[in-house]
Amino acid sequence: MSPFSRTRRILAVTAVAASATLAFTACAGEPSPITKAVAQAAAPSPAASVVSSIQPAAGSVSGGTVTLTGANLEKVGAVQIGGQPATVTKATDDKVVVSVPAAADFQAGSVPITVTDKNGKPVSTTGKTYDYQVQTPVDKQLAYALTYWKNYNTAQYGDLNPVGGDCANFVSQTLIARGWQMNADWYNHDAAADWSPAWGYVPSMDQYFRENAAQLGLTEYSFDQRDKIKVGDIVMFDWNDNDSLDHVQIVSAVQNVNGQIKIKMVGHNEDSDYRDLDQAITVDHPGAVGHFWSLSK
Repeated sequence: MSPFSRTRRILAVTAVAASATLAFTACAGEPSPITKAVAQAAAPSPAASVVSSIQPAAGSVSGGTVTLTGANLEKVGAVQIGGQPATVTKATDDKVVVSVPAAADFQAGSVPITVTDKNGKPVSTTGKTYDYQVQTPVDKQLAYALTYWKNYNTAQYGDLNPVGGDCANFVSQTLIARGWQMNADWYNHDAAADWSPAWGYVPSMDQYFRENAAQLGLTEYSFDQRDKIKVGDIVMFDWNDNDSLDHVQIVSAVQNVNGQIKIKMVGHNEDSDYRDLDQAITVDHPGAVGHFWSLSK
């Protein structure tokens, strides 16, 4: 063998040995970038979260509870129904229990369901929707109130602002929508051509409620008993604390804000859909007093 051939053979053996040494070092030490990329590509991706069904798929405009079922739902971080946050009360691998918020302005209709995981990434719902429906007496009352608080239903009930104010007239209308019936003491005929004091005059309305509380399903509560109050209840005001009631509205929302119960109201004079009770009695009318009438029927 020539000296030149012998030299080439020695170099080749040396190269193979070096290559083996590098391979061994790569296995025993830090993986190379190429090795990492290959490993990552081969690793299985985390299973995606998916919502496959919602039960029930329809419910009251006043809110309720639904269960979303599917896969890998323990990763769910937030749910929105109709663009409104829905509180997640329980999340497991195959189901999420959600408190449904009241429909916007208590209006019926189909709305989208949006779900995101704890990292804020969308979770597939395959186009699931929730159908808000006017189902209960309270639904009917609030759907009416949020429809006519600004655009008066004068064709049916007239407008009592020219004779002192329309607030009691409006509250009575919402009670009719709830299912109450007119009678000889409480009525509005021919678009307010003929109406009773109990229907359209606040002090007389309060007296009528007090005298017929058991029959009407009414319970009186003070402003300090807000934990007893629910949407659809009635709020009576004495703006000047002179034992003469001045105003009445319907509760349109009950909210827990940092441990405090906030009451929102819908009504006429001033026309409002979510007027704040505390604002009314501390800023609008400082020192005002009043009480609630809570309805069970």
